Amino acid sequence: MSQTKSFNLPDLGEGLPDATIVEWFVKEGDVIRLDEPLVSMETAKAVVEVPSPVSGKVLKLAGAAGDIVVTGHMLAHFEIDPNLPQRAEGQDTGHHHGAPAEAAPVPVAAPAPAAAAAERADEGTVVGAMVSSNAVHTEQAVAVGGVKAMPAVRAMARKLGVDLTRVRATGADGAVTMNDVKQAAAAGTAKVGATPAPAPQAAAPLAAARAETTRTPLSAAGKPMRTAPPGMVAKGQPEPLKGVRRNMARVMADAHSKVVPTTLNDDADIHAWMPGNDMTSRLVRAIVAACQAVPAMNAWFDGDTLTRTLHAQVDIGIAVDTDDGLFVPALRNADMLDARGVREGINRLRQQVEDRSIAPSELSGYTISLSNFGMFAGRYATPVVVPPCVAIVAAGRARFQLTPVMGGVETHKVIPLSVTFDHRACTGGEAARFLRAMIDDLALAH
Repeated sequence: MSQTKSFNLPDLGEGLPDATIVEWFVKEGDVIRLDEPLVSMETAKAVVEVPSPVSGKVLKLAGAAGDIVVTGHMLAHFEIDPNLPQRAEGQDTGHHHGAPAEAAPVPVAAPAPAAAAAERADEGTVVGAMVSSNAVHTEQAVAVGGVKAMPAVRAMARKLGVDLTRVRATGADGAVTMNDVKQAAAAGTAKVGATPAPAPQAAAPLAAARAETTRTPLSAAGKPMRTAPPGMVAKGQPEPLKGVRRNMARVMADAHSKVVPTTLNDDADIHAWMPGNDMTSRLVRAIVAACQAVPAMNAWFDGDTLTRTLHAQVDIGIAVDTDDGLFVPALRNADMLDARGVREGINRLRQQVEDRSIAPSELSGYTISLSNFGMFAGRYATPVVVPPCVAIVAAGRARFQLTPVMGGVETHKVIPLSVTFDHRACTGGEAARFLRAMIDDLALAH
């Protein structure tokens, strides 16, 4: 009798509770060999390739692209082929891949309805690496459907509605690159033609249905319409959060339940700045100066053990806003960088976030963070401190204001600053001195 094996989704990094299917490299009924790419999965930080743990026939797959699979639940079910290479027991990865078919079945993530699965939007793709067997497998371009591309590139193509089979590949060995996909999307030369246009007769009922639901302030009798009562449920199709946005929801809720936040606001006068000053670089320098003046704000705090860790280096998490959610890559050793080094480092991090090529390790481990939301709009904020950090700085939109000076008033440019700190680990005096140190450094001409 043939032996079967269930493969459960392993922990793809840092205890993540689930992952989203980006793309299967096989279908049910296919034969796959040991360590060949099985599926690409998107976590909160990475799109990673999961290799096959066995050689054999694929009997069942957990879901379709876009479905969420819980860590430890069945990802795939195989019929093992004894004539093909298998991993010896002593070479086991340490991940639990499930038991033979005689064991109790493992619950699987229920696939979404077919209508919702027809068009799945990828969320927050980041390129990374995963541990499998006894080695680290970095992401590689894989040929699927005659097109060679990395999982992150495929995810981006799906997001932008680009048909990879119609994209001109410029990468090594004929692989489609991220830039190829973006250029095709901008040119509109490779749009996905999922289904043919509906017949004219089919469009008529749809138009009639839309006409029936068209909003109007008047009833059929020509009288003012009564608005819906507050208890009415809003119309629309709920969709599960995925990837970065899903993780953001968890992290923010966790931070809200643990941190005791307090926020201070003030303005930094930058009237003395000479031409050529870079706003973000100066903010980073001011944070470094403030951390050196008040080390208590450049720290981690463990609320369970009530312990505090002060850091000698200043690693600043730079908040990067994307359509997929919030990324916070770390600008390492900011205290050792000059203005040029800071700008180059930030540009590199932003580019890697945009290309989804940033390593997961670069998205954690910072000692304090900065949100420069003022580049869009807004003056003051109450930014969220994410444990284990104890402080975050937010800079609002710069503005001009009348400033009293000896003999009258002048128009000075100022930057609104907000500092949120965890009052379990920092005092109000420490936060105020930190803010004062930032303001003093920003007031310098260079």
